[in-house]
Parts: sequence; C-alpha cells; structure tokens
Amino acid sequence: MAISQEISYRLERLILDGGLAPEQKIPSERQLAARLGVSRAVIREALHELQGRGVIETRHGKGSFVASMVPQSESVDDHSPLMHLFEGHPRTLYDLLEVREQLEGQAAFLAAQRANGADRHRITKAFRALEETDPLSNARSDHSFHLAIVEASHNPILVHVLSSLKNMMLMTVQASVANLNPRQEMRKKIVRQHRQLYEAIISSKPGVAQKAAMAHVRFVSDSLRELEKDGSQVIRMPVPPESAAQRSQQNL
Repeated sequence: MAISQEISYRLERLILDGGLAPEQKIPSERQLAARLGVSRAVIREALHELQGRGVIETRHGKGSFVASMVPQSESVDDHSPLMHLFEGHPRTLYDLLEVREQLEGQAAFLAAQRANGADRHRITKAFRALEETDPLSNARSDHSFHLAIVEASHNPILVHVLSSLKNMMLMTVQASVANLNPRQEMRKKIVRQHRQLYEAIISSKPGVAQKAAMAHVRFVSDSLRELEKDGSQVIRMPVPPESAAQRSQQNL
C-alpha cells in the first residue's frame, strides 16, 4: 500500500472515530504532516484521494472540510413509498416508534460511551434549546436533541439509517408534541425523561442512557395508543403553523 493510501485510510478512521466531524475544517497540510510524520506532498496526495471519494470537499478560499456523511436535502423522503404509507395507514406511526425505540436506545448507549467534548457541547446546546422552546411547538428542537445524541454515537451506519428517515422520524415527534404536550401530566413526564436521558449521556452512563431513551419512546407510543383506545382522535400529520395561518387568511 502506498504511503498516501495509508494516510488517507488513517484520516478516514479519524473521521469515523469522531476525531474529525462532518462539516469540520481539515487541519492544514503543514499541521497534518507534522501530526502524522510524513511530508506535505504525501498529505496533499492523500487529501486528493479522499476528495475523489467524496469523503472531503474543498471550498474555494476556505480550505478542505469533512463532507456530510448523510443526505442533507430536507425532502429526502418526502415522496418515498414509506411516506405514503405513513400518511395512509395509522399503524405506521407505531412501526416508526418501534424503530426509534430500538435504534435510539442503542445510539444513546454508544453516545454515553463515545461522546467527546464537542459532542457534549452540541447535546447540551440542543437540550438547552429544547428547554427554552414552547412545549406546544417544540417538535424541531425535540428532534434536534435526539439527532445530536445519534450523531454522538460515532456509528456512521446508525447515523445514516436514522438520517435517511429524518422527515418520517420528525413526524413521530410532531405527533408526540401535538397529542401529548398539551396534556400537562404527560408533558411533565416527557420533560423529565429528556432530562434523565441528557444527564445519563453527559455522565457517561451507557446502560442508564439506553434505558432512558427506550423508556421515553415507549412512553410516547403507549400514551398515543391509550388516547386512541379512549376514543381520542390522534393527530398524525400536524398542520404546520404557516399553513394554518394561510388557511385563516383564505377564510377571511
């Protein structure tokens, strides 16, 4: 194996292990050469290989950055068959919550094990934003908190799987916010569950974090089922605030 290929492999491992995060700027050739004990020419060739594979990207006048590991389009699954199933079949909400319970439980376990300082900062920032957002309209901040935990797992396959279903997962959070948060007792439990999850990860307690994440999603699923059992109409596709406003204007 050529030296440049060995260096590119080491840089890929650094990205996978979280030493270099998606969207983070790559250190300069001089810094990498000193850090890895090779010439700048070798570093330049290794970076060129990574760029050719789409692992890093060069931005004119700014330098090289780690590429995003997952699609960034907000509409990545808007028109997928799964999205149509979600819209037309009530049970799909609970299917998605089953997926969230298992995968987010594992993500929380790994995050508590692997989170570095930058991860803890992002998770704390997301948690504070969730605390400060109106609980009746905090679906996106709620979702962002859970995504920050998933990203801190440093398992790119897990991150990719959940990110590829990002919009559908967001809809499960929206369903929780629309149906449960208006009910004070349920809202209090959800707030308490989020704090337990946050503290377990920040305190590096994998088992506790996994149990907290799974219990939280299971509570949401069980609570929605109970509402339906009691005859309540469960909102699955909440109307965005701007659509409601537009509809109000049309009715004037």
